[in-house]
Parts: sequence; structure tokens; C-alpha cells
Amino acid sequence: MEWGRAMGELSAAIDHLDIEDVSEIPRMQLAEQLLELHWQMARLQAQIARRTGVRLP
Repeated sequence: MEWGRAMGELSAAIDHLDIEDVSEIPRMQLAEQLLELHWQMARLQAQIARRTGVRLP
């Protein structure tokens, strides 16, 4: 069920950023949130690749 958990975490992170007024977030905190979102997406892509047999050359 790791797949479902990863999708849930990614969805929650996107939703969290979507509802925030970014003008109220300190730039450093916003950068940290965006970096974490990037890494969550990268982990999800890696899981998809493993599950589907897709490999980079």
C-alpha cells in the first residue's frame, strides 16, 4: 500500500500549497516546501518506473 500512501502525501502537499497565499509565506519556507514537493514527485516517478518496468537508458 506504499503506492497509495505516496499518492496521498503528494496530493496533500499539492493541496496545501494550492490553498496558501504564497505572499504570506516566508521565501525560505516556500522554497523548502517546493523542494519537498519536488522530491515527493521524484520518488513517485521512481516508484512508477519500478512498477511498470520503465528504465532510463
